[in-house]
Amino acid sequence: MPVSVPRQRIVSAAGPCDTAAVDATAATDAGTGTVTGAGTGAGTSTTTGTGTDRDRTDLTLLVVEDDPAGALAVPELLDAAGAAGTRIRIRTARNLTEAERLLTDDVHCVLVDLSLPVPRGAADEDPLAPLRHILRLAPRHAVLALAPSADAGLAAEAVRVGAQDHLFREELDGRLLSRAIRYAVERKRNDAAKVKLAESRLRAQENARLERGLLPTPLLEGSDLRFAASYRPGRSRALLGGDFYDVVRTPDGTVHAMIGDVCGHGPDEAALGVELRIAWRALTFAGLCGDELLSTLQQVLEHERESEEIFATLCTVDIAPDGRRAGLCLAGHPAPLVAQHGGTARLLPYEDGGPALGLLPRARWPRRQVELGGAWSLLLYTDGLIEGRTAGPGSPRLGQDGMVDMINRQLTGGLRGEALLEAAMAEARALNGGELTDDVALLALERGGARG
Repeated sequence: MPVSVPRQRIVSAAGPCDTAAVDATAATDAGTGTVTGAGTGAGTSTTTGTGTDRDRTDLTLLVVEDDPAGALAVPELLDAAGAAGTRIRIRTARNLTEAERLLTDDVHCVLVDLSLPVPRGAADEDPLAPLRHILRLAPRHAVLALAPSADAGLAAEAVRVGAQDHLFREELDGRLLSRAIRYAVERKRNDAAKVKLAESRLRAQENARLERGLLPTPLLEGSDLRFAASYRPGRSRALLGGDFYDVVRTPDGTVHAMIGDVCGHGPDEAALGVELRIAWRALTFAGLCGDELLSTLQQVLEHERESEEIFATLCTVDIAPDGRRAGLCLAGHPAPLVAQHGGTARLLPYEDGGPALGLLPRARWPRRQVELGGAWSLLLYTDGLIEGRTAGPGSPRLGQDGMVDMINRQLTGGLRGEALLEAAMAEARALNGGELTDDVALLALERGGARG
């Protein structure tokens, strides 16, 4: 419904001889924030936009004052820098209720008379209650406080509670007010930019903390195994996804490794992956492995997931202290690769794997014993690697067989450790014709020589 805007004045700041104050009967469309005024010397003026997006030389001031005349007595509003063509529109409100009606999106700055009556419900002893009320109504607008010069302490307190600046009524003139309006608007814009920057930094810090939880430092002190890992999220510009991994060495000398994948690749899946990884590490140090460990992890997943449709695949490997054999458990996850020293890579047996965690309430995950030999390389990965295409969009997927061939080519070229993982990731992206759409995590463990 149109709201009447009493005595809106459009004041040009081109110079003292060109200043014109125009009384306009204006209508404000509350939905669009458009003000149209007609009057002597003004023609028709239309302004559309928000308080932060409009031209900086075309500003609207809402004056909220306890003045029976209903208009601030300022003969001229002059641009402090002398810029030509600057206009300042003045709206006046006699009380806070009227100010709330006139506080549309095209208002840039609000000038609040601190002598206004205290709003109903406010503490009688709070002289800044009118200002606090305006600050609540206009969190995105610049606000100036107007006070008598005898109340200098109150004016300074007004800035402390949120006003961009204060003005004294006895010292006010057009040039000072014009400059104060522009200063307040720019300071509010700067404050808003600082808040956005702080929020962005906070999100980055939170993401970094989550990423550290998702991509941990392996605990391999005392082991002769070499470790390497590579991680790439599937989301554009994301730091993390739903894949996770971990490697630890328990006091008995056994090295435990795991890699997993929560369905989906957003921040919620990443958070759940962190929880599962931390739970896995704690349960492993508590002595659990195989079916007992995976059954407990499934309980964690069922309690922490947002819906019953969420599940996670997992591969766990526990390598004996002598490094020659390992136990393997698969929960809906692709089998790892192993390559003996000087030989080709092959997939470890995967026929005895169990379902993904979270699919069946009473599932079992048998632990299979595998022989590794004296010197070997072991590669664990998530399915984002094998689901890439072989010749761009629409071509067949790489699959496990294609991945084995790719890894063998790189092993033949003498690549090991991090170099092998980065080459595998780069070739998979090249075959896919661009970035892989799913998260990819790769983990490699290598034992360089035989013992005993």
